[in-house]
Amino acid sequence: MASITSVELNYLIFRYLQESGFTHSAFAFGYEACINKCQIDGSLVPPGALVTFVQKGLQYLEMEANLSNADSDVDEDFSFLQPLDLITKDVYELRRTIKERRKNELKKTKEKELDKQHEEAHGLVKDREKQVRKREREKETERTEEKPREKEHSYHNDKEVDTNHEDQKNVRNEENGVSGEPMEISTTSTSQIVELTSCDVTILEGHTSEVCACAWSPSGSLLASGSGDSTARIWRIGDGTNQSSSQNGPAGEIVLLHVKAKTNEKSKDVTAIDWNIDGTLLATGSYDGQARIWSTDGELKSTLTRHKGPIFSLKWNKKCDYIVTGSCDKTAVVWDVKTEGFKQQFEFHSGPILDVDWRNNVSFATSSTDHMIYVCKIGETSPIKTFSDHQGEVNCLKWDPTGTLLASCSDDVTAKIWSLKQDKCIHDFKEHDKEIYTIRWSPTGPGTNNPNLPLLLASASFDSTVKLWDVEQGRLLCSLTGHREPVYSVAFSPNGEYLASGSLDKSVLIWSLKESKIIKRYTGNGGIFEVCWNKEGDKIAACFANNVVCVLDFRR
Repeated sequence: MASITSVELNYLIFRYLQESGFTHSAFAFGYEACINKCQIDGSLVPPGALVTFVQKGLQYLEMEANLSNADSDVDEDFSFLQPLDLITKDVYELRRTIKERRKNELKKTKEKELDKQHEEAHGLVKDREKQVRKREREKETERTEEKPREKEHSYHNDKEVDTNHEDQKNVRNEENGVSGEPMEISTTSTSQIVELTSCDVTILEGHTSEVCACAWSPSGSLLASGSGDSTARIWRIGDGTNQSSSQNGPAGEIVLLHVKAKTNEKSKDVTAIDWNIDGTLLATGSYDGQARIWSTDGELKSTLTRHKGPIFSLKWNKKCDYIVTGSCDKTAVVWDVKTEGFKQQFEFHSGPILDVDWRNNVSFATSSTDHMIYVCKIGETSPIKTFSDHQGEVNCLKWDPTGTLLASCSDDVTAKIWSLKQDKCIHDFKEHDKEIYTIRWSPTGPGTNNPNLPLLLASASFDSTVKLWDVEQGRLLCSLTGHREPVYSVAFSPNGEYLASGSLDKSVLIWSLKESKIIKRYTGNGGIFEVCWNKEGDKIAACFANNVVCVLDFRR
């Protein structure tokens, strides 16, 4: 490689001083450097030659600093440097500067992507709250306008038979190969419905935002709740027939804080909770993408961090050695509870994962906004089964008590039953008129404590109905039509004889499946997002949009 001589450099400096107007400096420098004796033809040197030479040198150094370590190719994310850095630092220092800069830029990019995911996921969750408030305002308006005719209107609504709707159902039944007509259960015998009042209900106050999840401990009188106020809470419910109307003292609840006070509100919602099978540990999933494990006295045992977006679903396996989480980042992660680290991350979906459910201790199913269902197994790098018949977001999925059949429900207004032995669904239930939000299997049939009762599936829909399905015969058994707004949650009693449902109409209905009627009703002050029975079957918890959890005493 050619190098510049001192004579050539001196001449370039001499010309620079002349061109810049430094006459005396140029004369003195030229005299001392003997410029008049050099052999350089000044007519061949263009104006500004020194500046051009220095600029090209700096560009070369900048290029060298941006070269990758493995090859001579310049990285795509070329980093421009300040002239002072190029002059004062060697190439190795410049490379360290570039590496730090790229690291910071990558961090900022990831933070922007995470904020974008949070925004998108926040919209999915908060749409529910907006819908609740909108419907509550509409109901208030209706009650104001229709109050003089309320009793008469209610009576006629209870008695009215919608023949067109029935004809549509009969047509669907024929298409599905169903013999016989399903039973329509409504609130006709209103005199037999027990209206529960505040005297029959324990109202748990303390949350400062909507309560979107609740779950009873399998082994005791503890009730957990999760809210948009960045907390989960563990409530100790007494065995008496009734407690005071509110519990917010330190003896009644344990507060599980999920974020610090200054954390961005977008990442504060507690979105999922689940107890392990013996009720000694509570797992929670949050909007910050972290899963946490708590003891029953509120001690934080583990913080599980890997997701890059909010967690929408979380479940323990029966052995209690693994937890699976589904996230807005389109992945499911299996966590090893003992080592407090991730066991495996499953990246099959192209959209946020809405639900997960274990089939056994090592395999589970996932559903997503991408309309797909995947059955995954720990240790396998590909799904062991793929179901793709849904035409809308798959909101919920559940394995039956034996892990043989998988049920799913979707925004495509269908519920489907799947078997690992087939690629297509074995039953396709199309009786609902709007999106189906959730499904539950009855605790009956083989493999349960009630083996002599038939296995049923309940589905809750935005069409304000709950439907019961005979899975063995693949037909609709009955349609429960007591609600007036979308139904968000259903739960079977432990003995399989009763069903509780919660709706945006602010009411919890308790149905007797044996008598095919509503037997109890409680109306609160907000839409209901989840209902659940305790293990004894004598209490029902419901979480409300007006920041409270209510515990209904089924014995009253």
